[in-house]
Amino acid sequence: MIKTEICDLLGIKYPIIQGGMAWVSDANLAAGVSEAGGLGIIAAGNAPAEWVEKEIIKAKQLTDKVFGVNIMLLSPYVDDVVDVVVKHRVGVITTGAGSPGKYMDKFKSIGAKVIPVVASVALAKRMEDTGADAVIAEGTESGGHIGELTTMALVPQVVDAVDIPVIAAGGIADGRGFVAALALGARGVQMGTRFVASKECTIAESYKEAIVKARDRDTVVTGRATGHPVRILKNKLAREFLKLENSGATKEELEKFGEGRLRLAAREGDVKNGSVMAGQIAGLINDIKPVKDIIEDIVKEAETIIKNLSQLGGV
Repeated sequence: MIKTEICDLLGIKYPIIQGGMAWVSDANLAAGVSEAGGLGIIAAGNAPAEWVEKEIIKAKQLTDKVFGVNIMLLSPYVDDVVDVVVKHRVGVITTGAGSPGKYMDKFKSIGAKVIPVVASVALAKRMEDTGADAVIAEGTESGGHIGELTTMALVPQVVDAVDIPVIAAGGIADGRGFVAALALGARGVQMGTRFVASKECTIAESYKEAIVKARDRDTVVTGRATGHPVRILKNKLAREFLKLENSGATKEELEKFGEGRLRLAAREGDVKNGSVMAGQIAGLINDIKPVKDIIEDIVKEAETIIKNLSQLGGV
């Protein structure tokens, strides 16, 4: 069995983390992943603290395994969400869109492990200095909000720059990606798009089917002009957004145009006019199955690959 220090750090069977995706990562998905031996994550996104608390309570009813909460630090409700996470003594906290430094003492007071998502070496080093227990180095291949560096380039540079464990994210959906991440020096992986296409994920089936039908070149990056680029599947919204963006629309106009579009796709099932966030790896995903099968298939494939690679060296 593949085991790294991430397993011991987080108290999980496999070093596989489910990404925190707004409007997608709820208690059902998080509990399912944790029950299957990985680390499930509830995504707070821009949701109010009451919703986050309800999901934490539900997750505890569904599993006795450790799970985490992803806190989007630019959320207008971030202070209240932090208080809820501390109140319920959530074991693992991942963060995005900023530094968790101001909340670190609160997190550490309950013994939580804090793992920020980073897209550069500089940010990874900064997070280590703030007391992070590990970092998630996320490449531009991923879905949703992205940085510029690819996973292949980013991960080994972050590994060399920090002393804390690095978790690789972006473009990983099977055993091959898992092993590649380990070869780059990562001690675990985070996957988002692969877990969207799962039985436990409660979003609209049309969203899942859009991922399954996607091919290798079916994602596009929107919002570069706003400074907050987002990778989504090509659809009517993407075409209209890019047209508006290329016409010189202001940041405010673009943000207003995109408002509520993720919920429209994920919860209402409108995959034409909604924002179907997905990574480039969507073209590799061909089915919707239980998270237990997803995780076990990945681990089994990875173990076979490692065995075969060892034979290349004459071992």
